[in-house]
Amino acid sequence: MFLLRELVPFLSLCAPSLVAAIPTSRTIVPTVTVKNGTYKGVHDTYYNQDFFLGVPYAQPPLNDLRFRVPQSLNQSWTAPKSATEYSRFCVGYGSDDFGHEVDEDCLYLNIIRPASIPENASLPVAFWIHGGGFYQGGSGDARYNLSYIVQNSVEMGTPMIGVSVQYRLSAWGFLGGSEVLESGNTNLGLRDQRLAMQWVHENIGNFGGDKKKVTIWGESAGAASVGAQLLAYNGRDDHLFRAAISESGGPAVLFFPVPYSNAYNSTTPQTLFQTLVANTTCAHTLSSNTTSTTSLQCLRTLTFSDLNSALNISTSGFGPFSPYIDHDFIADYPSKQLSAGKFVKVPYLIGTNTDEGTAFGSSYGPNGNGVNTDAEFITMLNSTGLPPSSNASLSIQSLYPNNQSVGIPSLEMYPDLFTPSNPLSASRGLQSRRVCAYIGDLIMHAPRRLTSLSWTKFNIPIYTYRFDVLVNGLPEVMGSTHFQEVAFVFNNTRGDGYGTNPFGNKSEGYFELASEISRRWVGFVTGLVPEAGVGARWPEYAGVRGRGRRRKGREELGFCADWEFCRGGYF
Repeated sequence: MFLLRELVPFLSLCAPSLVAAIPTSRTIVPTVTVKNGTYKGVHDTYYNQDFFLGVPYAQPPLNDLRFRVPQSLNQSWTAPKSATEYSRFCVGYGSDDFGHEVDEDCLYLNIIRPASIPENASLPVAFWIHGGGFYQGGSGDARYNLSYIVQNSVEMGTPMIGVSVQYRLSAWGFLGGSEVLESGNTNLGLRDQRLAMQWVHENIGNFGGDKKKVTIWGESAGAASVGAQLLAYNGRDDHLFRAAISESGGPAVLFFPVPYSNAYNSTTPQTLFQTLVANTTCAHTLSSNTTSTTSLQCLRTLTFSDLNSALNISTSGFGPFSPYIDHDFIADYPSKQLSAGKFVKVPYLIGTNTDEGTAFGSSYGPNGNGVNTDAEFITMLNSTGLPPSSNASLSIQSLYPNNQSVGIPSLEMYPDLFTPSNPLSASRGLQSRRVCAYIGDLIMHAPRRLTSLSWTKFNIPIYTYRFDVLVNGLPEVMGSTHFQEVAFVFNNTRGDGYGTNPFGNKSEGYFELASEISRRWVGFVTGLVPEAGVGARWPEYAGVRGRGRRRKGREELGFCADWEFCRGGYF
């Protein structure tokens, strides 16, 4: 396992320029002709890149196409169409959507390429899927500016193309229930992503890309989406990608129903569907006298405003709508598919952040203000699918003791104890470290390890990492938490899109680390190995078969074995 820490003194390269890649015009507007017609983009003179923004890959999912599987474009045109602005976000209900316009008509993608490349350049392609818990976010988020990492690829002498995609969110993309299942319109957000990949497969060659060299890549819900694409249709390989990258997520994450009481289970999608219908003027269709698909069809006739009002409720955590097993796109439990080898067998780069659980653990407890007692901890375990008297619950209670020296964040990262005198205890709970360690392992670290072991079982190359950096603007109590690696991977050292620049007031080592991480991601996309031309060689994951190299100290980058105790956290 590669251990990513804050300073890398042996690096020889400095961070790239901090100047933003701002689109500017030039005499010759970049144009590309695809199967349906011609698009004209915009040229960026600073990085010498061409942008094609807001390119549709499907028919707008409006009116009768609402709550249906995405449909391929069915029109052609002769006059060039403009592709110079990001599209509106898909309709979502979270803070990532603040400041952005949303729309049902949102199935678009963006292409960032080095300029002046021949049509037959056959460049590798990085296909980015944004995160946001399947209920928020969009490809136009400035934090996902692909210009910096594409520029890194050019400077490395291995140019690549970046693509980012939007997909339907919340109920618009993940409505479930018997009517949806019967009609075959399940997991629409994942199917949107799949159709976008097919569009890239058919058209990226006209932009100078190689359809045989696509790497799908995402973070959080985007990483889980990558995992779902690897598992799709029982692991059927449609040759839409040759490699995959998942940051803080993957095929085994817990976005899927589990057969336990008090957990998201097979009855939840139906309950959510009926609740939604009941909150609209379609409530009458819930009568036993209606046909099996009457309610779903009625929802298609509602105005956007009426349906959005029924959905626009306060959401927290992962949101109420997410992928589910439909025995079609998601054929079975991910753990079963991984064990049976029913996944697309391509090289994989996957990892997590040391303190993932601090982003999620504090919301547990009787009032959503953290866990304070052993009894509340047991109740929390029950809510995640472990009944109090079960052997699993008893084992977890023992393996995750109320001992602040072994929870997260570590005492090295955040030295204060959660005691009644600590003001943070009121919002995070006296047993915060215990809960966060368990939740982080449950939803991130354990699924990452299961995935890694599954790849090695079938002798497929896989590379793993643990990101262990405290960024600027983040309180120490959060540690190296969820999402914090994104700015490093994108080499977004300017902090585009962030309220506080993650690199503000940080040492040169942070910029060097961002450069190396971003370059290693480029190395994986272009050469299937996360190498950057500098630094240590990144070996394949070895599981229990061997130990990786680990350098001690807070100012180094090195290796540790997957089961090894590293900086106050167990794997």
